[in-house]
Amino acid sequence: MDAPVMSPEVARPRAVERVVGGQGVMDGAGVRINRVLTQNLQRRLDPFLMLDIFGSNDPGDYIAGFPDHPHRGFETVTYMIAGRMRHRDNAGHEGLLENGGMQWMTAGRGVVHSEMPEQEEGVMEGFQLWLNLPAKDKMAAPWYRDFQAADLPRYRTGEGVEVTVIAGTSRGVAGAVSRPVTEPLYLDIHLPAGAEFAEVLPAGHNAFVVPYRGEVALGETQVPRGRMALLGNDGDGVALRATGGAAKAVLIAGRPLNEPVVQHGPFVMNSQEEILQAFRDYRDGRFA
Repeated sequence: MDAPVMSPEVARPRAVERVVGGQGVMDGAGVRINRVLTQNLQRRLDPFLMLDIFGSNDPGDYIAGFPDHPHRGFETVTYMIAGRMRHRDNAGHEGLLENGGMQWMTAGRGVVHSEMPEQEEGVMEGFQLWLNLPAKDKMAAPWYRDFQAADLPRYRTGEGVEVTVIAGTSRGVAGAVSRPVTEPLYLDIHLPAGAEFAEVLPAGHNAFVVPYRGEVALGETQVPRGRMALLGNDGDGVALRATGGAAKAVLIAGRPLNEPVVQHGPFVMNSQEEILQAFRDYRDGRFA
């Protein structure tokens, strides 16, 4: 990190529309996760389809992992806070996701992949975000890339806030990945006790904040660890501060597609017929 980056002017911070607690679910072969962005919020938080938080030091909560399973029509972004996870897919991609690293996969027209722990003890913690693809890109070729922690751009503010730019651009720092249609912004924000952080957001972009250490305040609303603060769309940005000690949070925002969303399990398309075709193609071995 070079010299501290100056804060932008956020004259009217967005208010918190609601705080979402999420749902405890089992996924994969029996992995315990907290799903804070659920299917009933897909329209409100377009272009985002799902956000899962996983975190445990009990191997029984994660050791079974996610054996081979298919996807079509969207992208997955897996950000590993702690732990080791191996990705393999039938398009020939393989990578090891480790502490502080990120994996970006475009399922496109179809891919079958596995995500399996490469540890039998210790903490495994992170996030998986599902980002929708526009109709014109849903049948694109699958794409995959791993980013180690050192590959992710970072900066530090004058207040000592450290920010990792996973996607999009923040204060002139370009993230690891950009997408021209959905324009996702994905920041990991580490705030010292009492520190504040502000980020300008484009009008109309949907946004939310999830603390994963400590708690943060957005205006008068306190948001504890593991909850999602869904931000209203009135205002020119977001402003948060650490309360009660240091805090860490992710800020995610993006441009809505305003297209039909039809999901059935691991397939997300624009019509029921496209979903049925996805099942036929998977059955007939046409993925990747």
